[in-house]
Amino acid sequence: SIFAVKDCGKTLITKTQGQKVASDGLKGRVVEISLGDLNKNEAVSWRKIKLCVEDVQGYNCLTNFHGMDMTRDKLCSLIRKKQSIIEANVDCRTTDGYIVRLFCIAFTRPQENQIKATCYAKSAQIRAIRAKMTTIMTELGTKGDLKSLVKELISAPIGDNIARDASSVFPIKDCFIRKVKVLKKPKFDVTELMEWHNADEKVAGDVGKPVEAEKETKLAGSGGRL
Repeated sequence: SIFAVKDCGKTLITKTQGQKVASDGLKGRVVEISLGDLNKNEAVSWRKIKLCVEDVQGYNCLTNFHGMDMTRDKLCSLIRKKQSIIEANVDCRTTDGYIVRLFCIAFTRPQENQIKATCYAKSAQIRAIRAKMTTIMTELGTKGDLKSLVKELISAPIGDNIARDASSVFPIKDCFIRKVKVLKKPKFDVTELMEWHNADEKVAGDVGKPVEAEKETKLAGSGGRL
């Protein structure tokens, strides 16, 4: 799987009774877990990952990516006086048919050796930065499948790339993909879901050697009646 921890928690359900099947009650449940717990890394504990239960196998619920968010305290720690907030959002379709909405947030910062206390950007500059944000996010969302997108969102510093590109317009800081929503999903496919969970598992060590078929030897008189 994408995350370091596969077994991330438990959920309650009433046992199957008559027509009411337990697995039907579990399917579609959305669980919200901190990325710090999923990847055993406290530095990213401000990221919240939403996972949706799509299939039940025995006592295991198989989940799929459903969304991503930021904790409120992290977001509030970024907002300050005397600077501009720049926000942008974009809808994009991944190669495997998911429609995802990405939200980006960034803040202006003072230039080097600036004496003025404030660092507000003009509306035209904000529009230019927003345009750069949307192009980078669209490119990110459409270039691969959902799995590669989630890996990029978790590990790669997309915010830094946007900040670097936008610095030609106005210097910005604290650029993050604030939120991700999965708007539409393709038809449910078990094999695709299993790929999410089994992709990183190693192939069995001893798979044997290819065997050549023996050549048939003709018997004397095998052409006619025996």
